[in-house]
Order: sequence, then C-alpha cells, then structure tokens
Amino acid sequence: MRICYISSEVAPLAKTGGLADVAGALPADLQRRGHDIRLFMPYYPQVTGPLELRPIAAATDVAVQCGPHELRFNLLQTKLPGTLLDIYLIDCPALYDRPALYTLDPDEHLRFLLLQRAALECCQRLQFAPQIIHCNDWHAALVPLLLKTVYGWDRLFAGTRTLLTIHNIGYQGIFPASTANTLNLGASLSLLDAADLANGQINWLKNGIVHADRVSTVSPTYAREICTPAGGYGLDAALRARSHPVAGILNGVDYSQWNPATDAFLDYHFSEQDLSGKRRVKAKVLRTSDDATLDLPLIGVVSRMTVQKGFDLLFDTLPGILAQRQLHFFALGSGDAPYENFFASLQQAFPDRVTFIRGYNERLGHMIEAGSDLFLMPSLYEPCGLNQLYSLKYGTVPIVRRTGGLADSVQMWDPATRRGTGVVFNDFDANGVRWAIETALDLFQDKSAWRTLIANGMAQDFSWEHQGGEYEQLYKELLAQEPA
Repeated sequence: MRICYISSEVAPLAKTGGLADVAGALPADLQRRGHDIRLFMPYYPQVTGPLELRPIAAATDVAVQCGPHELRFNLLQTKLPGTLLDIYLIDCPALYDRPALYTLDPDEHLRFLLLQRAALECCQRLQFAPQIIHCNDWHAALVPLLLKTVYGWDRLFAGTRTLLTIHNIGYQGIFPASTANTLNLGASLSLLDAADLANGQINWLKNGIVHADRVSTVSPTYAREICTPAGGYGLDAALRARSHPVAGILNGVDYSQWNPATDAFLDYHFSEQDLSGKRRVKAKVLRTSDDATLDLPLIGVVSRMTVQKGFDLLFDTLPGILAQRQLHFFALGSGDAPYENFFASLQQAFPDRVTFIRGYNERLGHMIEAGSDLFLMPSLYEPCGLNQLYSLKYGTVPIVRRTGGLADSVQMWDPATRRGTGVVFNDFDANGVRWAIETALDLFQDKSAWRTLIANGMAQDFSWEHQGGEYEQLYKELLAQEPA
C-alpha cells in the first residue's frame, strides 16, 4: 500500500509524548512489511542528531496561500535514525523556529495548517498518490476536509482514504472562528461545524472526526470510553454519529529501544532468566550498594505532571504510606505546579527515601524503568500509556487504574491461579490507590509470588510486529469501503 503518514512529532527527532513514539515506530514497521510510506513532520530546531538532510528539488520554496497569509517552505529528506525509513521535514523557520514544539502563539493554527497543506502539496510534487493518509491528532485532523475541498480537483487523491487516529481526546485544536478564512474553503465553509462557528470557534479534531473515512484510537477500552459523555470531552456525540465504530488498537513497543537485555541507556543488562543486572541498576538509581536499602521496594514514576495522570490521589495517601511502610520512591517529570510542588515536598519530608527530579532525561527514564520494583500510574484517564508496557518488559510490576490502555494491558494478579501481570484498582479515589499500593507492597514480601508476577510480565509481547498488523488490516478495510 501507498501510505502518507502525518504527525506533529516523531521520535527520536522531536518528542513531547507517546505520539512521537508511535509515529517513530509504526511507520518503520509498515515499511518493513513492504509498504511505501512517506512520513511528514515539521523541521523544528529541536530536531537533533547526525542527520544527512537532502533538499528535494521538486519542493523548494513552495508557496502556500492560507487566506491572507502566504507561507513558504522547503522539503528536506533524511533517514529516521535507526531505520531505513525516509522522513520528510517541512522546513519553514518563520513558523517552526520556536523554543517549543507547541506554543500559545497567535499563529499556532498556521503552524499546523501548513504541516497538512505541505504534506499534500509534497504528495503532488513527488507524484505520490497515497491510498491511505494517516492523520494523527488535531495537528493533522483537517486533512480529510482539505481533500474534499481545496484538493478535491486533483485526481491524484481520487482513491485516497483517510484515517484519523486520536492519541488523546483532551487536546482538540480549538481556534477562533476568525481563523476560518485561512482554510480557503470558499463555498464549502458550510462543511465546518455550524454550532461551533456560532459559538465563535473551530474545533479541528471535531471536524476531523466528521470528515475522516475512519477514526481510530490507541486502545480498545479508550475507544469505548471516548464515545461516552464522561470520556468524550464534548466529542462523544460526533463519534457515536459515525457509521463505523471507533477502532481501538493498542500501541506497540519498539523493543529495539526498550529491552533490558540490550538497552543502550543501561550500564547493566538483565533478562527474565538472570535478573542480577536489575538489582545493579537499582543500586545506581538509589546511589547505594547497601543490601538492606536495596532490599526495600522502589516505586518509580516517569510522567508528565498533569491532572490526567491522577497524582491528585496521592496527596492524601502517599505521605501516610511512606510514614508507615519502608520503601523508596523516585519520580521524574515536570508539568503543573501543584504536582511538582507535591513531589518536592515529599522529598523534603523523606529525604532519605524520596527523590524527585524535575524535567525529563531519557537515560534516567530508562534507568527508573529498569531499576524500580514497582511503577505507579494512577491515571484519571489514559488513552494507551506506554510506561506500563515498558515496565512489564523490565520486570517492574505496574500499579495502574483500570482505564483506557492500562485496562487492556495489565491484568490483576490472582494468587489462586498465579496469573496476572500487575496490581489494578478500579475507582478513582484515595481508597483505591491506597489499596493498590499497599497490596503491591505486600506482594513484594512474598518472594515466590513476586518472581512469578515478574515472569508473567516479562513474557508479554506488545511489539509492533503484532500491533502493526492490526493497522495493516484496518487500512485494508478502509480501501474496501466507500469514502465518507
């Protein structure tokens, strides 16, 4: 198949979250399956690495008219590091040369409108007729509408089907209605959601949901959750109105990057058969070789510090647990001030047993995954989640709430059958997370059960070799259906 894949971020070149991990791994897997895939992303200054950038002559100094704004870009081609996949970078310093990938600047809509327009313009100039255009999140959600309107004349896209993948429905790309003039819709302006326009806004993700041929998201449970008023963040009615149900495909893991036996960020490696290296990584994380200290359980957190991640539940529970139980706690991340301040205060209260590192460091993130005994994810909602998948591979038992991809990937330990891969709680409240942490700490003391629990988790396979096949099947279904 011929596939155009559009993402605002792609690992390892530019990353703020799980979208980048998926956009870096899934296209590479599809290429290995023999598909002709063209991957498009903005050329941010954050793009780093020893890249050989090759200008594409057919797409040099291309002018794109977006209402009153004439935007110009060049197309650069390079290999996605660690793969044989070509990635095409949209070079427009006027829009992308910013301190962060995403901004609150007044031209934010133009930054990602150009990404979509440029991807389509480049398909034209490269004479690449995509059978599938895979659009990711709000940053690419207008492509289905643009194909029907601005590019509706071009027979190059006559057989194209569109797939919109929602990685997090909480981020929708909502802009003032006055920005409608940048879309060049002309008489087709009526295709935009009328109620939103009347309320003075345009919701890019909602319009993508309405006009895409299919919609998918990153886990089966999240696919059901976002079609409810509680989980849809105002878009559940639009999702339920579609003729095809939302497809839920759990994200995969790139085990070439996340494997404790080969992880380039670890000084010591380990496997299910020999876990001695895990204890040595734990010693590096805790900066001690004292056996008594290393025998205590270590709970790790690597996360954005936002309301979505459920850390509110820890305010009234974790201090008491730390006061009553002997354990270590290590958190890495940054975000909203209340959560950063909470973890910083924990470190002040328990300086010998709590560490909080503000920010993100890839090496330390891998070390915490590998060295921890438990990994805590008490999420309010979690479309897929990747850290629990990494944890399973690294013999680190996940403590999660039963929501989204966490529900689909972690099974509660059953002492009777000795099956299960983690500790799962249901209700989003303090009692639930307290029960889960206490249960996990008690399990840690049962060495036989703990060893089986670790082995169960490390035996799980969430590789893209499996998950990529589900996207491949969805693409085939798309090609067989009539366009939306």
